[in-house]
Amino acid sequence: MESHAFKPSSSYSPPQCRQFTLSEIEHATQNFDESLVIGRGGFGKVYRGTITYGEISLDAAIKRLESGSNQGAVEFWAEVEMLSKLRHSHLVSLIGYCKEGQEMILVYEYMRKGTLADRLHKRRAPLTWVRRLKICIGAARGLDYLHTDTNIKPRVIHRDVKSSNILLDDNWAAKISDFGLSKIGPTNQPSTYVNTLVRGTFGYLDPDYFQTGRLTRKSDVYAFGVVLLEVLCGKQAVDRSLDEEHWGLVRWAQDSIKEGKLKHIVDSALRGKISPKCLKEFSLLAKKCLHSHPKQRPTMAEVVMGLESILALLEKTDSTLHSKLSGRRVLRFLFPFNRENSVGGTSLQSLDRYLCNVGGEDRIVHRFDVNTIVYATENFSEANKIYQGCLYDSMYKGRLQNGHDITITQYSDARSYEAFEF
Repeated sequence: MESHAFKPSSSYSPPQCRQFTLSEIEHATQNFDESLVIGRGGFGKVYRGTITYGEISLDAAIKRLESGSNQGAVEFWAEVEMLSKLRHSHLVSLIGYCKEGQEMILVYEYMRKGTLADRLHKRRAPLTWVRRLKICIGAARGLDYLHTDTNIKPRVIHRDVKSSNILLDDNWAAKISDFGLSKIGPTNQPSTYVNTLVRGTFGYLDPDYFQTGRLTRKSDVYAFGVVLLEVLCGKQAVDRSLDEEHWGLVRWAQDSIKEGKLKHIVDSALRGKISPKCLKEFSLLAKKCLHSHPKQRPTMAEVVMGLESILALLEKTDSTLHSKLSGRRVLRFLFPFNRENSVGGTSLQSLDRYLCNVGGEDRIVHRFDVNTIVYATENFSEANKIYQGCLYDSMYKGRLQNGHDITITQYSDARSYEAFEF
């Protein structure tokens, strides 16, 4: 069985930040060719390009700031200075920058899988629960590094944590990006906050920071709690298609949970694939991050530990189930079929011949009708359900009319089953 254990991203270390000339940037982007645009916003455009760095060529994301953008010269230099000092496997690396005349350009390592927001909210293959957990762990580690690493003096408060600022590399490792709004944390104690004009993104903004102007590391924790809800629910932080009082994901999710509808807020692509224990622990962690009192929120180090424990729980649950089933020969298979007696366009007669060929001498492979499975499980009664989790949708114990005890795995399409002998 494939391990779900979290694996850090590769040890590849991008080159140190350097200054590029405008002509180098123009060459890398084919003179800012519109066909190379991979992102755009109030700041300007992001181009995919190939940048030459010494004797090597690197794929890069090249962010060209418009002169009238929200990200001005102060934030530009803040990001250059910040990322020049920060090196971590879960932070997007700044390869270099260009400042000539009115041109302000940042050159980052290119992240092929795009943003977490795109993966959650655009029409793409849904992320599995395991992958979502690992992405959350990686992003949390990046934030924990900013908040606590002893090599960073003073510490950093990101101030704009959101799913669109979490990028994914080839291996789905999460990396925190966009440090234009980041603030240097206090070096003096006991002061633990920075007084600042309120900046951030609606939907992720810490209510306490919004009301008081006191920015703390716990403001990042709050925003990360919103990201956790996005990951669980598959909904955007702000959805204006809902009633106005439920535009914000946090309010909608919290109200649903209070009404006892925790299972109903789960992304439809994940329903039946998260064990009740994993779901409870994950939602509880998100709730702690979103506590109205900043001091009651966990640190990012505690968030990392919480997420890792949930991943370990998931792996333990799946491993236990796998060990129970290992060594058992497959006794029966039931495949989904339609009225035309075909499976995905394949006739059942052809499928029967195939199963006979692959079954081998010591395996008996038969096709049951649904009524037999319904009888064996007493119509999929809750009393016969023995597992519901991340590896399978649901598993039931049952007994055939001939007395054989079996376990039956029901998959997400509700028409596919596997039966194993006890």
